Amino acid sequence: MSIGHPAVEVREERGILHMRSLEPLAPLPARLLERLVHWAEVRPEQTFIAAREAGGDWCRVSYAQMLDSVRAIAQSLLGYGLSAEKPLALLSGNDIEHLQMALGAMYAGIPYCPVSPAYSLLSQDFAKLRHVCDLLQPGLVFVSEAAPFERAITAVLPADVPLITVRGEIAGRSRTSFASLLAQPGGAEAEQAFAATGPDSIAKFLFTSGSTKLPKAVITTQRMLCANQQMLLQTFPVFGEAPPVLVDWLPWNHTFGGSHNVGIVLYNGGTFYLDDGKPTAQGFAETLRNLKEISPTAYLTVPKGWEELVSALERDGELRERFFKRISLFFFAAAGLSQSTWDRLDKVAEQHCGERIRMMAGLGMTEAAPSCTFTTGPLSMAGYIGLPAPGCEVRLVPVDGKFEGRFRGPHIMPGYWRSPQQTAEVFDEEGFYCSGDAIKLADASNPQLGLMFDGRIAEDFKLSSGVFVSVGPLRNRAVLEGTPYVQDLVITAPDRECLGALVFPRLAECRRLSGLGGEASDAQVLASPPVRQWFADWLQRLNREASGNASRVEWIALLDEPASIDRGEITDKGSINQRAVLQWRAGKVEALYRGEDASILRAGPVA
Repeated sequence: MSIGHPAVEVREERGILHMRSLEPLAPLPARLLERLVHWAEVRPEQTFIAAREAGGDWCRVSYAQMLDSVRAIAQSLLGYGLSAEKPLALLSGNDIEHLQMALGAMYAGIPYCPVSPAYSLLSQDFAKLRHVCDLLQPGLVFVSEAAPFERAITAVLPADVPLITVRGEIAGRSRTSFASLLAQPGGAEAEQAFAATGPDSIAKFLFTSGSTKLPKAVITTQRMLCANQQMLLQTFPVFGEAPPVLVDWLPWNHTFGGSHNVGIVLYNGGTFYLDDGKPTAQGFAETLRNLKEISPTAYLTVPKGWEELVSALERDGELRERFFKRISLFFFAAAGLSQSTWDRLDKVAEQHCGERIRMMAGLGMTEAAPSCTFTTGPLSMAGYIGLPAPGCEVRLVPVDGKFEGRFRGPHIMPGYWRSPQQTAEVFDEEGFYCSGDAIKLADASNPQLGLMFDGRIAEDFKLSSGVFVSVGPLRNRAVLEGTPYVQDLVITAPDRECLGALVFPRLAECRRLSGLGGEASDAQVLASPPVRQWFADWLQRLNREASGNASRVEWIALLDEPASIDRGEITDKGSINQRAVLQWRAGKVEALYRGEDASILRAGPVA
């Protein structure tokens, strides 16, 4: 497999480390959809995107068909008077029509925003949806199915905001059918609008996950999207050697799925198979069904997806045969991959293919559309984020005893929409975006080896003794070593004499471990001897490497109440908001520190 190995320039000035790739970024298209126009001419009949129909067959849209529909939708959207001040909001999740609407808006030069469906479907108070709509003031809303979104739309959006749906309508609201947008082909107005767009045009607004505060709207320009795809192509030339084929479930309201993965296919003339599955106990069967039919050339998912997949690959020969048929690249993002999962993937690949498949990762964020670094260096370990991508400058600045990663390049956002103060706060005096991520050299004596993730600076705190606690590495190690029973945890707590941990367990796995039936409550499962013994042993293992109070966890508590999206304890992509959990569960934390909570599991002496 072709992977770039660019040399890196490293210089130090007044304690600040600067790094950049010596390979320049190649010239970029002015707008991402130039690639759609190109592939519609070069490979008109090739499938661009495919999704399952109700009967199980694949509904396919070719590059030529997609361009025709995009032009027609662009022409139709121009009649709504939309702009950055009144953008298009897409409230429903991944499907072909969602992508057609998004690309149609982009063609017309109309910014759009893919909003997390969870804000409408899972939330009870719609607080985040209200925040999104108050900030954006959308002039048009799209949903595939009207009925599931009726309550949210009625509660949050003014009655005069029109609606486009594939199916259904909402009483009292102007509605246009999606099919009617395709009735007339795109005309001169659509072509003029497309020609008027350029690198600085806003393609979309992407909201941050809100893992620390309310979500912010990241202005995502055409330059950012094109720069990131060119970075990817130069880092992974394999994408340009044969059309990439992806089988992908990642939500398009996040940058990994909607910018990174969809972009890989579009930029390089590949095919995107839309996976309706998810890496959950209920949803992964659909992913396996798809992977038994379609052989991807690369597979990109979150660590939980890899955990589910490796278990299936180990037991299913038919799946192995199909999955490894033309695979050349593995990629994970959004969280750390446990070493045990990594080792199992290597083993099953070696047994089937005779060699390992390269597992890649990097550091990315919504504000960078998303990629900044890739693991093209010689190391392979948990926490390794690699070297700067071509075109990305990295600045490591001392902050609170760590180094904050700061980034500059054509892939970095101009700012947050309608938030000048927040924008000013995240750019330094040299124009670098301040990520809040702590980063360190993998080897201080050899910067060419690359970089390691070192947690989030804002999560760190001091104990009552004044000792700093580096929360990120401790939490990541605890979660990775807690596979498969630990979903996430929060380290407690500032100004206390010792560390504790509030643990969100994987309840389905814990139930199996307990041996109890379905009639047992979650609390009974977590109180069962097998579960408590496993977690006691896990805590003991964690503390073996502790060097003092700042790394030794004195107690844990298993939580039977899941994190709440409405209280801001968890984002729609599953990230825990440490501050919100500690705020909402302050009473429990206080009781645990006093020893008044029966759920507490205390650490024993280290053997």
